Formats: sequence, C-alpha cells, structure tokens
Amino acid sequence: MSDINEYKCPSCGGAIEFDSHSQKMKCPYCDTEFDLETLKKYDEQLSKEAEQKDDISDWQTDPGKQWQEGETDGMNVYTCKSCGGEIVSDENTGATSCPYCGNPVILTERFRGALRPDMVIPFKLDKKAAKEAYYKHIKGRPLLPKVFRRENHIDEIKGIYVPFWLFDADVAADARYKATKVRVWSDSDYDYTETSYYSVDRSGNMSFVSVPVDGSSRMPDDLMESIEPYKVADAVEFQTAYLSGYLADKYDVDAQQSTDRARERMKESAQDVLRDTVKGYASVIPENTNVRISGGDAKYALYPVWILNTTWRGKKYIFAMNGQTGRMTGDLPVDNGAYTRWLLGLTAVFSIAAYLVALLIH
Repeated sequence: MSDINEYKCPSCGGAIEFDSHSQKMKCPYCDTEFDLETLKKYDEQLSKEAEQKDDISDWQTDPGKQWQEGETDGMNVYTCKSCGGEIVSDENTGATSCPYCGNPVILTERFRGALRPDMVIPFKLDKKAAKEAYYKHIKGRPLLPKVFRRENHIDEIKGIYVPFWLFDADVAADARYKATKVRVWSDSDYDYTETSYYSVDRSGNMSFVSVPVDGSSRMPDDLMESIEPYKVADAVEFQTAYLSGYLADKYDVDAQQSTDRARERMKESAQDVLRDTVKGYASVIPENTNVRISGGDAKYALYPVWILNTTWRGKKYIFAMNGQTGRMTGDLPVDNGAYTRWLLGLTAVFSIAAYLVALLIH
C-alpha cells in the first residue's frame, strides 16, 4: 500500500487515498475518483517519461563546398566599419551603404575564403516590385515620419542574398496532455457542473526537410522567419552568375552554431502537429513532451531578400521582403509631432462642431 499512498491526483496534485465506500482511489481535495489500474498505468507513464529526454544525434553539419579555382575572380568584399557586416558583390555591382545599418561601406579586399553555397533561390521579384510593396506597406499611415516617404531614400532598397543553413532530420515525438470535458445541467433546485479529466497521449514520427536558419548575426531571426516560407523546389545549383546585380552577405554563424535553432523549430513544429490531433475537449494542457531528432543533415543556401534600412531618432527600422514570393514585414514608427498636430486639429474640429450645435439649439 505504500506505493499507492504516493500517488498524486492528476487533476489537482493532492495526495490520493483509497475510498472504502467506492472501492476506488479518491482525491479528498477535488473528489476525483480513479480506478487503481488506471493509476498504475498513469504512474508507469510518468516513470517512462522521466527516463526519456529530448535528444539529438548524428547531425551532419558539413554543408557547402570549396570554391573552384578562378570561380571567385571578380568578386569583391565591402566591409561596414559600423556594424562589421561583410557584403559580397561582383565587380560590376558597387556597394556604397550597408543594407543592415545604412552606414557607408568600403571596398576592402577581393573575395576569398568561406564556403561555396550548395544552392540558391534566384530573385523572382525585381526592384520595382519591391518598391511597390513598400509603398503599399506605408499607405494609409498619415503619422509616418517623412523620411520613410522620401523617394531618394526608398530608391536605396537593396536586393541581397542572405545565407541560410537548411536542415533535414527525422523526428520521433511523444506528448501527454491533461484534458477536460465539462457537462452542465440543472434541476428544479440546483445547477450542476461535472468536470471529467483525461490523460491524453500522442506520439508520431515525422520528417523535416530544409528547415531554414539564417547564418547572419546581423539579420534578426524573427525578421527572416516572418517572411517565410520560401519555395525550396525553385532552388537551383549555385552559380556565381546569380549574384550579378545583387549583393550577398557572408555568413558569420556557421552550421554547427545554427543547430540549436533548427532543433527548436523542429521541436515546436512537432509539438504543434501532435497538439492539433487532440480535439473534442473543453481544455487541453500539455504536461510532458519528448522530441528525439536523428539523421540530421544540413545544406548551405542563399535566399533572396529585398531590404530597406531606415534610421529615425537613433532607432533602426528594417523593411524586408521575400525576393521570391513577395511576403513582407517591417515595423514603422509614429511621428509624435505629427500625432500632436493631428490630435489638436481633431479637437478643434469637434470644438467648432459643438459650438455650431449649441448655436442651433439656442
């Protein structure tokens, strides 16, 4: 009986006791009753979960290839002395400002080193389409500072290939949820509410292909993830000719350093897949999840992004657009001076309207 006395109520966490009247285990705190066999299975599940841990194994992080002799001839590297960004372009595409912070860049050296990308998704949308998307993004925002509307500034929007590590892996996931169903009824004297508690188990195997993690520390992960997805089926084998007319960022976060983010994205997606299968309950609370990742592999790719960086009152604002699909994102500020003028004007209009109404009444 000592083992039974150690059982905790799955509903409220209180100690469960044997109830001689019902011949079941009963929680004295919430009055929930349990069959002994059910509790034994529940305890076995908890013991099994305690032994399991999220695991990642056999991850091959050696993507990319070596550049062939003469392949990088005519490629230059521009360095931003402000944020440290290194931008690659061909000899016919000059760079005068950093796409990340807007400060001047200088030509520092011929391109050398780093890995050759395995694949590239070419730009599908040109600069005209990017500018039109930006105009649409700022339309209907009368309180936007003027600098964001200046044509000469908008014309600085740049097409840049951003380095990404693409991860493949097999995932096995298990999850346990505490779920409830609620039944409500009434009679002539009372209203009743019955809450039934369930332990719901889910497990599944799934494969992930080309989960992207950007390899640039200057490019915020949430910004890049917000313009996903990319159509990886359109990716082609990398050729330097695709860089013509565009800039390319050199990665400064390698594949090994990116595995944690890839693993986290796979784990979150696997949990979402399992959670979406739990239906028909009033509430569902995750109590335990285990995700095991194996057979991991990585590739090095360049993805197309249109970027416009704007600095206003010491803060940087980035507009970014997926150069393949047109999906865009960007935060925009409010000019407090314009807002005050707008508010005063609105107040004046209402004051005049109220005065006219008063005259008509009298």
